[in-house]
Formats: sequence, structure tokens, C-alpha cells
Amino acid sequence: MKVLVVGSGGREHALVWALAQDPEVDAVVAAPGNPGIAVLRPAYDGQTIVCCSVDISDHDAVVALAKEMGADLVVVGPEAPLVAGLADPLRDAGIAVFGPSKDAAQIEGSKAFAKDVMATASVPTGRAYVCTTPEQAATAIDAFGPPYVVKDDGLAAGKGVVVTSDRDEALAHAAGCEQVLIEEYLDGPEVSLFAISDGTTVLPLQPAQDFKRLGDNDEGPNTGGMGAYTPLPWAPDKLVEEITEKVIQPTIDELRHRGTPFTGLLYAGLALTSRGVRVIEFNCRFGDPETQALLPLLKTPLGGVLYAAATGKLADQEPLAWQTGSAVAVVVAAKKYPASPRSGDVISGVDQAEADGVQVFHAGTALDGDDLVTSGGRVLAVSAAGEDLDEARRRAYAAVGQIRIKGSQHRTDIALKAARGEITV
Repeated sequence: MKVLVVGSGGREHALVWALAQDPEVDAVVAAPGNPGIAVLRPAYDGQTIVCCSVDISDHDAVVALAKEMGADLVVVGPEAPLVAGLADPLRDAGIAVFGPSKDAAQIEGSKAFAKDVMATASVPTGRAYVCTTPEQAATAIDAFGPPYVVKDDGLAAGKGVVVTSDRDEALAHAAGCEQVLIEEYLDGPEVSLFAISDGTTVLPLQPAQDFKRLGDNDEGPNTGGMGAYTPLPWAPDKLVEEITEKVIQPTIDELRHRGTPFTGLLYAGLALTSRGVRVIEFNCRFGDPETQALLPLLKTPLGGVLYAAATGKLADQEPLAWQTGSAVAVVVAAKKYPASPRSGDVISGVDQAEADGVQVFHAGTALDGDDLVTSGGRVLAVSAAGEDLDEARRRAYAAVGQIRIKGSQHRTDIALKAARGEITV
């Protein structure tokens, strides 16, 4: 099977890496890819892994590339091209695509749309007001009271949400959005659950937890994610079954009933509140950095599962199989991330970090001559597995310590509370 993976971030690096472990996959092309993907070694003799420079906003160019390479499957990684409708012309060309249509991708592209879907499907979520003027936002903010939850309705690269007890900060964020959702604050620990779907059947992955704030103890500004771990030793029994039954399947069913079946990866960000499971948000693709923690533990070959989803045959798949143990991913971010991340700083020590079987997934990297340099806010995700969270943390942070980037930032407490048994529902 030949697979085209669209995107250049950490999740795409992890997807290419996982596809390379599948003996049924004999070629992977990443468009445009990144330096980490470019140096991946074939998983078995005869396999090809290459990067191909292409503008992923040029839909005709992506379709032409897929045809030229004879792609059996195209996996669209990032949210922006999915929301822009890249999957549609690929499907129109008769190519199997893992990724939702433009209409179905609105589950992430518009939070107001997602709320409407959830209301119709009776999916539990927080109360919210959709506001288009500062006056409406102020009224909604005062109706809920602190802490205030203010969400940009559109795509914001994971950084369009402000959770604050400062009313002025909440109003300022709302004023900067064309349309904004003001939501009630949801208490309790957060959970990320991914589910693969072919538009009818759903196949959930094991749950993970990510860390949105920049600093330790969940302090500092909101980011796209500073680390993640899986599985969740504190999770209630049958949590995945409950979320699948109450959240994932009803959402997939409602999208199908609307004539916009969802084929791809539905990501549910959830809070386990004192009143039960509540949806915080949906994404229409693999999440970052949870993907970098999850895929190293996945035993089931990835290519066949994604192809089954893309071709409507997911019902024939067995439940996913997982390695025992735990995995922790720690994000190394550039100086001044997230406000104004610095580019061009030399990165060293990646080879040393990977010497002990740790995976270093590239997200914001580029080549400057022979030097690997920063080119984005979240530069690398360092992922390590272990028998338990303590071992996975030790291995991940030992690898992070090998990496040198001037002014870089990372959290030191990814999965720490879970390893200590300090998280309760």
C-alpha cells in the first residue's frame, strides 16, 4: 500500500513513523513533511519514505501528487486543509481519504456548529452563548461569572481559548474574535479520546491527557499542548465505553443524518465533572501532542485501520491492540512561545536523545544548510514508553535533557500527578 500523508507537524511525523511499522505499507510520501520525517529509516527492506515539497493549500497540486505516486490512501493531518475542504477533491478523484469532508470538518471549524450538533444529538456539554458583539459577550460573561471561558468560534491552532478569572482579560479576548462562545466552566480532570470512524462505525483509541498551559502546575498562557500521557491509571472503569456511547457514536450518527458523514479521526476533549462527562471541544483530526504518546503504544498496524475507515469497512476491524505500559510525550518549545516564538535557533542533541529507543517527533523544525533549526513554536515532542508512568517519565525527561535549543521551554510535570496517584474523579 502507498500512503500520502499531508502535513508537516508533529502529528504527521508520528503518523508517518507509525505507518512505517505496518508491513502492508511499502511507501509513504509526506507532503511537505519535515526534517524528522526525511531521515526516517525504512521499517523493512524495500520500503520508501520520502518528503515532497507541495503547497497543501493548493488542492489541485495535492490531487496531482496523489495520482502521480499512485496513492492507495491519503491521510490529511492538519485541521486547516480539512476545514478548507481538501478531502473533497481527493474523493472526487476516486482516491481513498482518511479525513472528513469540508462540511463534516465544521465540527472543529466552528464551535457554534459543534454545539448545535451536540444539542441535536443530546451529547452532554457545557452551556454556552454564541456572541457577535462586545455587548453580547459582556452580558454572557457576567451571566456565568468566573472563571470565564471564552472561545474563538473558528480555527485558532489550539490557542483560541482563554480561561481566566480576570473579567477584563475575558472581554479583551472576546473583542478580538469575529464570533465567540462564552461557556460555563467545567470542573474535573480532562480527558482526550480519539475515535476512528468511517461515517457509521467507530473504533476508539485508549484515552490520553494533555497539558495546555505553558508552565508547570498549569500556569501561564494557553498553548497548543505542552505534553501528554497515556493510558490514564486514574480513569474510571468503562470510561471509553461510556464516552463512545454518550459522545462519539451519537455525534457520528448526527453528522451522517445531516448528510455529512464523518470519515476520519474524531477527537473529543472532555471534562469528567461532578455532573458526569461533558464535551469541551471536538477536533476533526489526530490531536497534538496526544498522538505522539498514543501511537508508540499501538500494536495494531495503522495503515490497514485507516484504509478500512477510508473505504467504509471499519466494521470488519477488530478492536485496537495496545502495548502494555505507559507513554509520556514532552513538548520542547521555542523561546517566547506562544506569543512570538523565535525561529532560526540551532537544535542539537536529537540523535543522542533517540539513542535509548525514545522517539523525537519534529513539529517546528527546518534545515539551514547542515543545521537543524527551529521554525515554529512547538519544536519537538519527545516520546518515551515504560512499564509505568514513572519509567516513561524518567526516560522522556532524560531524553529532553540531551536536547539543546537556546532559550527553549518545556514543562517538568507532564504526568507527574498521575504517577503520584494525585488525580481523582
